Amino acid sequence: MASIRTAGALAHPAHRAARRPLRWTTLAFLAPLIVYLLLFYAYPLYRNIELSLHDYTPRAFVQGNPEFTGLDNYVKILSDGAFLRALGNTALFTLGSIAVQYALGLALAVFFHRGFRLSAVLRAMFLVPWLLPLIVSASTWSWMLNSENGIVNAALQAFGIGQINWLTSPDTSLLAVTIANIWLGIPFNLVILYAGLQNIPATLYEAAGLDGANGWQQFWRITFPLLRPVSAITLLLGLIYTLKVVDIIWIMTRGGPADASTTLAIWSYREAFGTGQPDFSPAAAVGNLLILIAFAAGLVHVRLRKEAP
Repeated sequence: MASIRTAGALAHPAHRAARRPLRWTTLAFLAPLIVYLLLFYAYPLYRNIELSLHDYTPRAFVQGNPEFTGLDNYVKILSDGAFLRALGNTALFTLGSIAVQYALGLALAVFFHRGFRLSAVLRAMFLVPWLLPLIVSASTWSWMLNSENGIVNAALQAFGIGQINWLTSPDTSLLAVTIANIWLGIPFNLVILYAGLQNIPATLYEAAGLDGANGWQQFWRITFPLLRPVSAITLLLGLIYTLKVVDIIWIMTRGGPADASTTLAIWSYREAFGTGQPDFSPAAAVGNLLILIAFAAGLVHVRLRKEAP
């Protein structure tokens, strides 16, 4: 027994020495990832927080002596009358976009999952909006929704519907940019949900068919429940992407008219770059609020995933 303990004691230092190279090798592989996260995530986040806690003007950027203001910028934006309007527009734009994108993407994914001769070609065509540059997509929708000579109004007039000022009316501008954003997001939902459908065993549908379940029952009892993990991550990514949409809205309406389509992202961009007098610190504060909203959504997703059976 004593000899076994002695052998173990002698082997223990050697074992620890053998693990050291493995530990350094692991750190060497992790180093690029750590450097990447620090440079492109941690540092920009730190700079954005630092911007929001100081009064950064163009002169302060050049001289490097911004005045520390603490939480004054956050108080400024939260007490601004435009904040609640931008927050409401953000909620409508984001929730409306991801809900319709998901519903249409799921319907198309189920449709293409059946498989037919032109399935692959049509799926490739549905990816076109996703592949186009955003400036092209936004400009195209601006032309289509033009009040005077847009194709949408021309089609509506053929059915006896009068002219609609999609981009110049406070009542329809937010709807117009939401429609354009929905069109851009459908391909993403289609691709992710279609991939999720590929992982559902066909034997489940065969067994359900033998039990007399119709297509609608198979969808609600098999497809939809088994797609919940994929659906959750699709909705989360859609939420994060939609919260920060700037280019589509800026090109189509610039947040107008009368701030009717101004979201938090547009408000932040306009404060920093959209006027002749940039105000970087409040813009950074609005950006940090968007980060908090996205972070909260991520925490909710993680919590629901843990509680899921």
